[in-house]
Amino acid sequence: MATMDKHGLRVTKWIRSSYSGNDGGNCIEIAPGIPDFVPIGDTKTPYAPALMVTHTAWSTFISGVKDGDFTA
Repeated sequence: MATMDKHGLRVTKWIRSSYSGNDGGNCIEIAPGIPDFVPIGDTKTPYAPALMVTHTAWSTFISGVKDGDFTA
């Protein structure tokens, strides 16, 4: 995994989790459309570096969430 300053990315739109609360905090956001990687940001720290994961890693993570592989 690599990290990159979120504002150093040429991203037109960050997409916030549908599970975001009304205050918009405590969530992750992703920037689709970046070749080779899915940038992941934290809404609580908008100027922190983005976590960069491969599309395969992101898909595996999302599948695990949907399958209930992670517990709160």
